[in-house]
Amino acid sequence: MTTEKGSISIHTENIFPIIKKFLYSDNEIFLRELVSNAVDAVQKIKRLGALGQFTGEVGEPLVEVKLDEKAKTITISDNGLGMTAEEIKKYINQVAFSGASEFVEKFKDAKDANEIIGKFGLGFYSAFMVADLVEINTLSYQEGAEPAKWTCDGSTEFEISEGTRTTRGTDIILHINAESEEFLSESKLQEILDKYAKFLPVPIKFGTKSESVEDGVDEEGKPKYTSVEVDNIVNTTNPIWTKAPADLSDADYLDFYKQLYPFSEEPLFWIHLNVDYPFNLTGVLYFPKVKEDFDMQRNKIKLFSRQVFITDEVKDIVPEFLMLLHGVIDSPDIPLNVSRSFLQADSNVKKINNYITKKVADKLSELFKADRKAYEEKWSDIGLFVKYGMISEEKFYDKAKDFALLTSTQKTHFTFEEYKEKVSALQTDKNGNVVYLYTTDPDKQDGFIQAANKKDYDVLLMNSPIDNHFVSSLEQKLEKTLLKRVDSSVTNQLIEKDEQLESVLSEEQSNTVKGIFESAISKPGYTVEVVGLNPDDAPVTITMDEFMRRMKDMAKMGGGMSFYGNMPDSYKVAINGNHKLVSKILNAGEEEQGKFAKQAVDLALLSQGMLTGAELTAFVSRSVELI
Repeated sequence: MTTEKGSISIHTENIFPIIKKFLYSDNEIFLRELVSNAVDAVQKIKRLGALGQFTGEVGEPLVEVKLDEKAKTITISDNGLGMTAEEIKKYINQVAFSGASEFVEKFKDAKDANEIIGKFGLGFYSAFMVADLVEINTLSYQEGAEPAKWTCDGSTEFEISEGTRTTRGTDIILHINAESEEFLSESKLQEILDKYAKFLPVPIKFGTKSESVEDGVDEEGKPKYTSVEVDNIVNTTNPIWTKAPADLSDADYLDFYKQLYPFSEEPLFWIHLNVDYPFNLTGVLYFPKVKEDFDMQRNKIKLFSRQVFITDEVKDIVPEFLMLLHGVIDSPDIPLNVSRSFLQADSNVKKINNYITKKVADKLSELFKADRKAYEEKWSDIGLFVKYGMISEEKFYDKAKDFALLTSTQKTHFTFEEYKEKVSALQTDKNGNVVYLYTTDPDKQDGFIQAANKKDYDVLLMNSPIDNHFVSSLEQKLEKTLLKRVDSSVTNQLIEKDEQLESVLSEEQSNTVKGIFESAISKPGYTVEVVGLNPDDAPVTITMDEFMRRMKDMAKMGGGMSFYGNMPDSYKVAINGNHKLVSKILNAGEEEQGKFAKQAVDLALLSQGMLTGAELTAFVSRSVELI
């Protein structure tokens, strides 16, 4: 074979600087690209053998990554198809594609490394991100093929000559440049292989060649060195998502979860995904035990393409409400070199998103029907996913309304239908609306809960981070249903009935009591009213209107209600005209009236944790004095 020199393309002289400059921030993907190419070559020869188009010995499939720190090289070898000199020219040299000048212009401002590589199939050329000289040494599987060697220093000049390889396959030798010597580290390469190659379908052997000191010295008195080579297989070639669920035990799924997340608690359950039409998708999604710090748990789903890791930012593939799930998704319909803009625009991605939503809904429905008690025990963990999904996805709501649960303060669970049936008789107001009472903080709102329970009203527990939005969503979805926080009004007024208790006070006495309490309250934003309540109810109740408080809570969570978030707090102070303390205040001297009124208001504030600082200190002092 004669040595041939040539130019890759008269149009491509600007490609290499662009690769080096714009892919620099993502330069570790060179190893992903080259190892993936090697795996493809190995799988193709295996396929040709199976089809009878290659009659030679296929052998055990293998890809090797070798590091030689002294020579400053990284070599990626495979026993796959190999290439002839003509194929090198075809696949390696002709980089012009639709015209490199157009390429240079279009991608000079590219922000995403994958955007460039994926668009123009430049996987091999990612080698020049880290190498100033790249060699290909290859021998094709074709009968009578001669070994070929290709060399390029990152300019547009190349050289093809006779190769030295004696067995079928390809070696890619990277001579690492000075700026990329971080990759001449065993631990760095191991880290990259762990990230991208951990589940590749062909065994990946990682070998390092280093020198260690021998006993003794040479003739010049210098220490003798010897090369030491260490090899180990870095991947699992048949991860569980490539197997049939029938062939897997619970232990297999749990072991795989530990492999992915070694420091996490065991998951609640999992869903095995497997679909081949209208797109290809496999994977396993786990429901973790949810912790308060949601941000720590996001981005735990790993996206693969043919067992090559792509990214753990799966926002467009997985519905937003399932971003807290853990696990893996593998789809050959998503290209290896995928960019964010591709994910947002691709029709398959939308189909995958809808499929995952349906699979999760079906799994939850199945769990609910199969073992309701076990499902209820998990509800505190899975409820967050379900509620978020019902708020954000109409199709999911339609399915989930049959297995979503409402939980009372007695820790009893009800479906939507069951709960409506339970409370309709007592908690329907004069306008025919069923009123669901709820608490966001059972300890802080305990007095209000007990007052509601005395009237045989039920109170729901709504204390998860998204329950504020869930409450509003339910009110829109459920027919003739209102939701009111149990401390949004005095108990008698939470559910408006035709019959109302009257105050025993005359109009003049009511006005006097109102004036006394208005004088005793020094804070702005408090409105006083005298109402007729049960004599056993609290003498003073302080509440915030349901609508106003809900809007302010949503503003705090960034729910687009900033107008309400900026409004000052406003509270209603309800004085129970039928309480004996009010009679005592009316009959007391002027100084004592103010003191008793202030004490009663502070008690109401204290019961809700709203009395702090100097006001709390003054209350304690006044209490001692009154005793």
